Amino acid sequence: MYIGIDIGTSEVKALLLGPDHRVIGSAGSALTVSRPHPGHSEQDPADWWTATQAALAGLRAAHPREYAATVAIGLSGQMHGAVLLDAQDQVLRPAILWNDTRCATECAEMMAELPTLSDLGGSLAMPGFTAPKLRWVARHEPDIFQRVAKVLLPKDHVRLMLTGEHVSDFSDASGTLWLDVRRRAWSDELLALTGLTRAHMPRLVEGSEASGRLRADVAQALGLQPGTVVAGGAGDNAASAVGMGAVQPGQGFLSLGTSGVLFVVTPDYQPNAASATHAFCHAVPERWHQMSVMLSAASALQWVSDLLGAGNAGEVAARAAALPLDARAASPLFLPYLSGERTPHNDARVRGSFNGLDFDTDAARLGYAVMEGVSFGLQDGLAALNAAGSSVARLSLVGGGARSGFWAQMLASALDVQIVTHGGSAVGGALGAARLGALAVGAPLNEVCQAPPVDTVYRPDPGERALLAPRHALFRSLYRRP
Repeated sequence: MYIGIDIGTSEVKALLLGPDHRVIGSAGSALTVSRPHPGHSEQDPADWWTATQAALAGLRAAHPREYAATVAIGLSGQMHGAVLLDAQDQVLRPAILWNDTRCATECAEMMAELPTLSDLGGSLAMPGFTAPKLRWVARHEPDIFQRVAKVLLPKDHVRLMLTGEHVSDFSDASGTLWLDVRRRAWSDELLALTGLTRAHMPRLVEGSEASGRLRADVAQALGLQPGTVVAGGAGDNAASAVGMGAVQPGQGFLSLGTSGVLFVVTPDYQPNAASATHAFCHAVPERWHQMSVMLSAASALQWVSDLLGAGNAGEVAARAAALPLDARAASPLFLPYLSGERTPHNDARVRGSFNGLDFDTDAARLGYAVMEGVSFGLQDGLAALNAAGSSVARLSLVGGGARSGFWAQMLASALDVQIVTHGGSAVGGALGAARLGALAVGAPLNEVCQAPPVDTVYRPDPGERALLAPRHALFRSLYRRP
């Protein structure tokens, strides 16, 4: 048996995986986020550990025999968060999270001071990343900064509680801006930008390697065997890819949730930071991945649904799906930048808009425009990945937007790739983490990392592509960089 633990922003989830790689059960425990000032987002690391214990207790209560037979644990988690520890491993301040935007000034300074930053780190310096957070702490909380002995990522603080070891994996470390992503090693140049050295960093392992073993006292409290292997694990997106079986070059997924993420596995390091993509290490050896991120995806459809007074987003999507082709072609164009945009523009100030409104515009056309605009944004993201050498012919679609077959078909046509959905199959970071646990105790990669059963396949439609192509060209012309 293998346990996967995913340290999310809103929940810690624990999943139990059988030796036949079938999901036996899962349990979760909710988390809250503190926002002490505008743009700030923080959590107390102690809450992650409390929630982890609660989630594991739920799993133990539901499946006591299988739970007790666990031989390995894998970890997944929200990326970029900064957990600051003193020399006694005591937390110095609340963790600054991935969606905290306080350190834009520090990002600009880092880019100016080290022009090769994005070549080394695989990404432009952005406020979400870990390194600029430490530069902000050094400037605004110097007493705390002087006491920092170790910096850990969220899942790695939970690892510390489980094993007593300071360890991270390459995929999660890629999101710090301290890692030389091509060489899979800490970069002295990048660390120097924040006044840190390798001594402040955890030891690095592959996500599929053992990182330590469960402490005896912790094992007794959790009802597990002392010495249980804890795998390196992964950042949330890489773990999700492992959970979907995306571990070979050209495999990938599209997450259509609050934000939109395109993830494609690559055989080597292929950055395109100029278009605000990320090139990170994957959670398995000798693999990297590219990622494009748009900040508003399915959340944009929910936004317009709320404005229209619809019962839910599915109702608006159904109205859009009923539109004939000529009505779609006459619909407004929508720029989906409701909270700025990352890929390909890296523009925090841009905002969304409808273009081409007229008296024929109704709820169905507005809904269609939003779904199309998000699809065009993802199309631009895939183009940015392709420009760096990525190649993908098929993407798994996950997230809330995957419930709309109409949207899945539109994405297949816009991106010119096959889109496949997986119905109610278990996917996500906790499953990927459990699979990494299995790999850490010797299970074969090809046996463990199978894709979930395909529910539906959507192929590019020539007629729809002919409709979308001129509208996409106009869509791109509407963005104006300030």
